Amino acid sequence: MSKTVLVVDDTAFMRMTLKNQLEKNGYEVVGEGEDGLRGVELYKQLKPSLVTMDITMPNMDGITATKEILGFDPNATVIVVSAMGQKSLVIDALNAGAKDFVVKPFQPDRIAEALAKIGG
Repeated sequence: MSKTVLVVDDTAFMRMTLKNQLEKNGYEVVGEGEDGLRGVELYKQLKPSLVTMDITMPNMDGITATKEILGFDPNATVIVVSAMGQKSLVIDALNAGAKDFVVKPFQPDRIAEALAKIGG
């Protein structure tokens, strides 16, 4: 299976930063979404092997988007990458089906660690 990824974040700088880290770890970024709604649309079109998902975004938050993606594809792999490091949001994201939670700003090795955890 190819290692493709969809990056969903409302900040262009963070999408670029994540894209660079993911490409260094052997992933191909096949799409970028600026909110949860676009992320769900792109997931259905592209069917990537991984999604990185922010939580706080306009139109649809990342926890709702994660639930929608997993409702569409129960085998989807979502890693939440968010500055919102509060324990309750981490638990909500994991309960929604996210495989890991990375707090921004992140160290590059934390992304590699999350990818290793999911077998990437």
